[in-house]
Amino acid sequence: MLKGKRIILGISGGISAYKSAELCRRLKKEDAEVIVVMTQAGMKFITPLTMETLSENEVVTELFPQGKKVGARHISLARWADLIIVAPATYNLIGKISSGIADDILTTVISSTKAPVLLAPAMNVNMYENPICQENIEKLKKTGYRFIEPGVGDLACGEVGRGRMAEPEQIKNVILKLLAGKKDLTGRSILVTASRTEEPIDSVRVLTNPSTGKMGYALAEEAFERGAKVTLISGPSNLATAYGITLIRVRTAGDMHKAVKNYYGKSDVLIMCAAVSDFTPQIIYPGKIKKEKAGLDLKLKPTADILKQMGRRKGKKILVGFAIETRDELRNAKLKLKEKNLDLVVVNNPEKEGAGFGVDTNIATVIDKNGKIEKLPLMSKRELAEKIVGRIIKLLKK
Repeated sequence: MLKGKRIILGISGGISAYKSAELCRRLKKEDAEVIVVMTQAGMKFITPLTMETLSENEVVTELFPQGKKVGARHISLARWADLIIVAPATYNLIGKISSGIADDILTTVISSTKAPVLLAPAMNVNMYENPICQENIEKLKKTGYRFIEPGVGDLACGEVGRGRMAEPEQIKNVILKLLAGKKDLTGRSILVTASRTEEPIDSVRVLTNPSTGKMGYALAEEAFERGAKVTLISGPSNLATAYGITLIRVRTAGDMHKAVKNYYGKSDVLIMCAAVSDFTPQIIYPGKIKKEKAGLDLKLKPTADILKQMGRRKGKKILVGFAIETRDELRNAKLKLKEKNLDLVVVNNPEKEGAGFGVDTNIATVIDKNGKIEKLPLMSKRELAEKIVGRIIKLLKK
């Protein structure tokens, strides 16, 4: 499936470099042409001879190798590649790319290329969760770099947590999607809502919920990678979107309602994943309400039911809703499906471990308008997004 595709496999200095050998083997099995570029630290963990044997190409380790006339080899490599995958991508390497530092052959090639760059982080859990690392990752995402999230489990240092490099088969599948995958949403326009809304009580306080937007952002990126023109309407979130997705930021339920109405007409699909506030204060108090003020009576009024309103003017559009339920999940989800004229509803219970707000996984049940129920096990939100988008594609083909 990768015949004729030219891939640079970058290896930086981490214990997960042993997985890079298997990744190289799998890419070659798909008939890709692979050139391995290694940092000096990377060579401490796996030898160039191993990678040369597997890639069937000379391994590049230096920007200025002695005794060779190579010219601007970083430019020629950057032009040659259809894709650059760095696995493992260490804390140091991610930081250098984010800061614009190109002081070795790998970072210099990356800085020179116009090809997609895919990074597979691997490091200690505390390093990965370090705010500086997370800020660097978000910064790179905003400029078009793609990431494969590390897994959770036992780490080489003896700790347990997120930081294990994704498995070679998983990385290969992402590469297949980027370089050889079907663009089965080309020509389609997808509108996605994500995150939460915030309803102001006074100048400093709001009514809100814990949604971070991870599910909605995963859906937007999955649709985008499959060729769709994607507009993402997001409430407050610290997440970054893939380069090329149109991001509309909103705050309140009213803001989101207005934005959805503006973009709905030109969309083929609406995926309403945002956790929109059901109520908003009748009065927004000026300034900050003092704690000492006794007997504060906070009166609420319902917000507009955005999805229900869009369902009334559905036409041939595909509508997908999300339901968060803690009791009678299936019954309540089926009611929502019917009342809002949906094609699919995705329901989950945030009280189940691994399915709550802010986590990277979900446990969901998908119900279609014909009553077909598909219960899905614990999986990453990106994996769930792939399944949901796959269902949407089938609906569009009918």
